Amino acid sequence: MGNFKETFTTPLLKGNPITVLVLGICSSLAVTVELKGALVMALSVTIVTGLSSLICSIIRNTIPNRVRIIIQLVVVALMVILVDQFLKAFESTYAIDKSLSVYIGLIITNCIVMGRIEAFALGNKPLPSFVDGLASGLGYGAILIIVAFFRELLGSGTLFGIRIIPEAAYAAGYVNNGLVILPPFALILLGCIIWIHRSIDKELQEK
Repeated sequence: MGNFKETFTTPLLKGNPITVLVLGICSSLAVTVELKGALVMALSVTIVTGLSSLICSIIRNTIPNRVRIIIQLVVVALMVILVDQFLKAFESTYAIDKSLSVYIGLIITNCIVMGRIEAFALGNKPLPSFVDGLASGLGYGAILIIVAFFRELLGSGTLFGIRIIPEAAYAAGYVNNGLVILPPFALILLGCIIWIHRSIDKELQEK
């Protein structure tokens, strides 16, 4: 039980894919303008990472080493296609899938997915690999949601498309910050999150 707890908590905190390993930065800048898109992207990556790690762990002893990367890509691509088709199948998620454009498909090339398969799933049993994959996706998704929260609130005055900043504030002279919805601010905000994370956890600070 202790090992499962460590497997689950490490990617969330001490081994967070974005703030510690600095992986998945591109999508964290591109899909965090709105919370809806960030949440769907976070769930998609979590599902793909968890299931891909599980499947690769199950078949790990049957994969020839010389073609393991190709097999991993096939597994990840299958999971991405299933997630993408699921999003397209429902009217409530179709618009979000269209707004995310190519980024759902680009999960195939996400370093986090392939990284967890190589670093963990190919050397561990299926259940721990599944837990590690889910936790890595959740650690990635948590950062996306935090960034999207501030970008949508400060840039558009909304959360999940619902007006949060009252009209009275706009009447008094408040103006949405257009810089917030641009990728450079996402990078600045991400840098602040990394700084705060490393300030709290002294073990992550460079000696």
